[in-house]
Amino acid sequence: MKIAVLATGVALALTALNPVNATNQHPQNGFHLHSPDVESDGQIDAAFEFDGFGCSGQNRSPQLVWENAPANARSFAISVHDPDAPTGSGWWHWRVVNIPANTTSLPANAGAEGGANLPDGSIQLRNDYGYKGWGGMCPPAGASAHRYTFTVHALDVESLDLPDDASPALAGFMIHQHEISRAGFMATYAREE
Repeated sequence: MKIAVLATGVALALTALNPVNATNQHPQNGFHLHSPDVESDGQIDAAFEFDGFGCSGQNRSPQLVWENAPANARSFAISVHDPDAPTGSGWWHWRVVNIPANTTSLPANAGAEGGANLPDGSIQLRNDYGYKGWGGMCPPAGASAHRYTFTVHALDVESLDLPDDASPALAGFMIHQHEISRAGFMATYAREE
């Protein structure tokens, strides 16, 4: 009995840590997220690496495309998370909210600071590097490959009421309060020593 309870607790904890899990990557309604720039379960190209913290990539966000979103979605949010970052809570690389409901993709480099490449009304939130925009991959050099989860959240509101300095945790709370479905994929990245 204790083993079953412990196993259930571990499964719940892993689900909480990983924004995309096997049960929601490809829901039955066909809601699906993919990228022509990043292959699901593949290795991420160095162009998407951060430029700073010892990393020297181009810090460009990949193109993202979603299909078969729920008809009642009133907006979308995007998140990119590294659950393997050595922080105890992972690392939030990108959060975008208030993406209009008629949007089905974001172009490459949509995460540039200032948001000029995003659909009107979309808002980038602070990432764990401390600024609003895409913060590319930058795992410790020589470490095992990190997993990166890319998620699109279909929401039941046109916009989230968030302060300008919203933390990734607060943004996550509000996204999950209004989420009606999600789709996503995972890819990996590692740096040589």
